[in-house]
Amino acid sequence: MGHHATMQITFKLYATLTDYLPFDQRRGNQIRLDVPEGASVAEVVAPFNLPPKQVHLVLINGTFVPPAERTSRRLTEGDTLAIWPPIAGG
Repeated sequence: MGHHATMQITFKLYATLTDYLPFDQRRGNQIRLDVPEGASVAEVVAPFNLPPKQVHLVLINGTFVPPAERTSRRLTEGDTLAIWPPIAGG
């Protein structure tokens, strides 16, 4: 025991949030991430230091994750986690 398994997911940041991705990986606005197996949305996002009010829309495989579920909702191998900031509109 003691060895923590990891899984690979795709992490996508849109619009102004792409600035938080590593510089050399911004072009496709997505990166492959190795995260601990069973990591929650909040745990995956934490290292990127996104301003909480910029984490507006959270989608896992295209399905909306309400704010209340972001600390409890677990990701699985191969998931795509996408985050959109609030879109400024007229």
